[in-house]
Amino acid sequence: MSSFPKGLTDVLVLRDWAKRMCLALAIGLSFVTAPVGLIAEEAPTVVRKPVINRIPRNLDDLRGMQTHVQKLAEQVIPATVAVQVGSAQGSGVIISADGYVLTVAHVSGRPGRVATLVLHDGTKVSGETLGIHRTLDAGLIKITATPRNDEWPHAVMGDSEKVQPGQWCLVTGHPGGFEEQRPPVLRLGRVLAFHEDSTINTDCTLIGGDSGGPLFNMNGKVIGVNSRIGNPLTVNLHVPVNVYRESWDRLARADTWGHEPGQRPYIGVQGKPEGKDATVWRVFPGTPAAQAGIKPGDLILRFGSRRVKDFEALQSLVRDERPGNRIKVLVRRGDDEVQLEVTVAKRPD
Repeated sequence: MSSFPKGLTDVLVLRDWAKRMCLALAIGLSFVTAPVGLIAEEAPTVVRKPVINRIPRNLDDLRGMQTHVQKLAEQVIPATVAVQVGSAQGSGVIISADGYVLTVAHVSGRPGRVATLVLHDGTKVSGETLGIHRTLDAGLIKITATPRNDEWPHAVMGDSEKVQPGQWCLVTGHPGGFEEQRPPVLRLGRVLAFHEDSTINTDCTLIGGDSGGPLFNMNGKVIGVNSRIGNPLTVNLHVPVNVYRESWDRLARADTWGHEPGQRPYIGVQGKPEGKDATVWRVFPGTPAAQAGIKPGDLILRFGSRRVKDFEALQSLVRDERPGNRIKVLVRRGDDEVQLEVTVAKRPD
């Protein structure tokens, strides 16, 4: 087991505004491990409320932010882990005392695989991959080892619906992959955009190895998980934490659903505008639905094992499939019920 000096943190700050402020913050919060409080020793005795959701305006603001981030680092870094599943490497965050770990689907892979998780102090523990939501790149792992102190260090899940563009945020992870003698690296940034059902966009700098690591708000709560690295490196995408909360039961029971980015599934049917059920209004020629024998006027009752309430529900069920999946479809045609089989395909560009 590796040990790390207590009170040391890794922080990378890349900001374009207010160069003097950025330089001061970078000195206080070094990317290479630097002692906590490098410039905080000069801070005035009067403690000011830390800057959380606005740009620092002066040196006192920077000192206040530095102190706040250093305290957050002590809180969030112990919950951050390196994840190794086969040849895949990434990061994750423990969010429960019994060892559930949020990560991304492209790191954890299929359910039932053996995972190795490296804690912030270098300790390696075993785990098992659980469910994945391919469409949104959400994955879950459960630590199978026994904790030393009855519970695992863990972070608290926040509410991603409260995320606002412009707010400060932090990411932790293992950029470039796990390195001996280096704890998780912390970086500061701001939220650029928020798409409630899919992604949070930030300018926190990420590189390979950070995938699956947590995105925190300035209260130290998990609001997202690092998913895709943009170009440039300061435009990155994170899975909103509410995706995990809303899909928790499926993830925990090791379900696999959805499709990979760029592989949008479809079957080729259209419902009536303002329709209140899943009656097929149009079947497009040459599509999976046409090949399966679905006809205009068919009322779709079931898609796979799921009842279909309306066309919106059908669209949601189709989105959860991968191109190539073969699905049983039960339709009502006149007075008869007919079972068909449709092969989901990739939507043409």
